[in-house]
Amino acid sequence: MFDFIRTHSKLMLGLVVLLIIPSFVFFGLQGYSSFTDAANAAVAQVDGRKITQGEWDLAHQRTIDRLRQQMPGVDVGLLDTPQMKRETLDAMVRERVLLAEANARHLFPTDQRLQRLFVSDPQFADWRNPDGSVNRDLLAAQGMSSDLFAQQLRTEYGMQQVLGGVTRSVVAPAAVAAAALDALLQQRELQVERFDAADFRDRVQPTDDELQAYHKANEGRFRAPEQARIEYVELGLDALGRGIEVAEPDLRRYYDENASRWTRAEERRARHILIQADADAPAADRGKAKERAEAMLGKLRRDPAAFESLARAESQDPGSATRGGDLGFFGRGAMVKPFEDAVFAMRPGEISPVVETDFGYHVIRLDEVRGGERTPFETVRGEVEAEVRQQLAQRAFAEAAEQFTNVVYEQPDSLQPAIERFELEPKTATVGRQPAPDAQGTLASQALLDAVFGDDALGRRHNTNAIEVAPNTLVSARVVEHRPERTRALDEVRGEVRAALVAERAAALAREAGAQRLAGLRADPEAALPTTVTVSRVQLQGQPREIVDAALRADPDALPAALGVDLGAQGYAVLRVLRVLPRDPAAAGGTAALRSQYAQAWAGAEQRAVLAALEQRHKVRITAPAAVREGAD
Repeated sequence: MFDFIRTHSKLMLGLVVLLIIPSFVFFGLQGYSSFTDAANAAVAQVDGRKITQGEWDLAHQRTIDRLRQQMPGVDVGLLDTPQMKRETLDAMVRERVLLAEANARHLFPTDQRLQRLFVSDPQFADWRNPDGSVNRDLLAAQGMSSDLFAQQLRTEYGMQQVLGGVTRSVVAPAAVAAAALDALLQQRELQVERFDAADFRDRVQPTDDELQAYHKANEGRFRAPEQARIEYVELGLDALGRGIEVAEPDLRRYYDENASRWTRAEERRARHILIQADADAPAADRGKAKERAEAMLGKLRRDPAAFESLARAESQDPGSATRGGDLGFFGRGAMVKPFEDAVFAMRPGEISPVVETDFGYHVIRLDEVRGGERTPFETVRGEVEAEVRQQLAQRAFAEAAEQFTNVVYEQPDSLQPAIERFELEPKTATVGRQPAPDAQGTLASQALLDAVFGDDALGRRHNTNAIEVAPNTLVSARVVEHRPERTRALDEVRGEVRAALVAERAAALAREAGAQRLAGLRADPEAALPTTVTVSRVQLQGQPREIVDAALRADPDALPAALGVDLGAQGYAVLRVLRVLPRDPAAAGGTAALRSQYAQAWAGAEQRAVLAALEQRHKVRITAPAAVREGAD
């Protein structure tokens, strides 16, 4: 009975399958004077419309926030990496491509279609209350307004339609699926003997001359990268906020002006009797329904205490009728507007006139009102002060950013003037030309590192220009010490050199011993190897992938066969492949389940192919910094 547009969240959660990282968070950034260039720089384009650095940063931060909520113990450093940033950008590009295609094909559903989906689609069952009303907690948990949610849902449906036909039309013929699954699950019985390099290390005792020769022949493996030790300062909202004094009357005025922020939403508990009549029902039918509702109202005027029993007997709302029409507590936005307007205009105990909605005719009784209380100022004073400081800092940032930029440029030989003027805390770090794998925040900024290793900062030891490393965050750095790339002396890396030489020679000894064993095995077809296992590509049985692959490549018509497998630094293995065995159904479920998984994999491949074609059609260009592009490769 309640408006679909004000409900539902399941589709949004389900779309994770389609869009790995859902977005709809790209509202743009408002910059300040001349400092918006970096935030507005394009990192990608779809149909000539750019995705800006600011949008990308905001989307990635929200991705991190969402993942931290889902996995509170996760290491944030694992989330804020070039690879993760590229995945965020790829998701944004996919979304823009799907939106462009859905718009070109007019695939977005109307309000009526959305409502029919809510009423008829079984996936929405969990998101409706027993009485047919929406689950308000789900929408509230997403922190969205009704209009924003409706638009998001419509957009997601349109995007689903772009690839839905591809996904649903995949056919996996039995013969094709069987051939593919055999390649994955067919088994080999084999005997194995491993010659591990670790077992030969004690035989390797290199001399000093050998270490020197190895170090000289492999200088490239023992080079120290170019590094710079820097001092830097950050101007951000936190730094500005610390220096802002806020008077107590100003805090109280902000508290009063934003009373709704600290006021518990009012909720009302009501009962109703519904006489159903669809909005598109014939006028005569709706007229009869209204007459019946008027008759119910007449009975209640004469005997108000009969409301619950009359609701059980006469209401056509199956969810609430058995509870005497009780709808529980609900707030604004949960019900269709005519119903909501009536309830929130009533006093407890009052019975409404007949209320018409698209679902029929209602007689309503308001039972209880709760909420509407404001949290005392003293309780939320800290929160109020933090918000006021943040807003004042935001307003002051444009002017402060210009001053900061001028100070570090006009007094290039020291950061001290900026430190004193803005009461900043100097920081130090050792950096390279590319962000370290675990770098976060300021030190992950390629723009800052490019400036640090530029001619002015590196050659003249001047401050870098003010670099925007994040929205509302400017940084300037200066080089304290520069260390060029160099080959580390043998004395610095003697341990590394010895370990590398020992490992290399031990692996060679293992290969030599394995080759001798293989020759003997081929000379004596009756000889056996110590370990017998049955393997497949999904059941490695503890064997290295190289061993399994070699066993599966063996010619089935030439078994048994003796093979040697070079395991590189790990050593060597000798195999005797005995026979081919059929696939093990227990390895990955029954035949039907396997075919279904194969069909899903094929659908994914076709989906990726369609996306690639759509990216060409909509002229996708990625112009993100090279470090991020390379980090995703």
